[in-house]
Amino acid sequence: METYYNPEDLAKFGTIGEKASELSEKFFAYYNAVFEEGALTAREKSLIALAVAHTVQCPYCIDAYTNDCLDKGVSEEQMTEAVHVAAAIRGGASLVHGVQMKNIVKKLEF
Repeated sequence: METYYNPEDLAKFGTIGEKASELSEKFFAYYNAVFEEGALTAREKSLIALAVAHTVQCPYCIDAYTNDCLDKGVSEEQMTEAVHVAAAIRGGASLVHGVQMKNIVKKLEF
């Protein structure tokens, strides 16, 4: 099945710095540092990344962090719950912006 996103492109992510190596090196150094053990475990960070990937709708990140979560022992139930958390936050953010609409309506009421 053809899709707009080519699953094989995920493996090519490292080549993004071919024409901007200095910037790429800085990005990947930061990226790798973020996912090191810290106050959060690498497992927790992977689960967060999976939820955020769904929020920003990045199929490459969803693919990568689904696999990473599985490698780190995260269950499908835990991943699904994390996706629901992401959906709730995203939905809530959309709804709370409705307050701006309500403020404008109130302001314009005679």
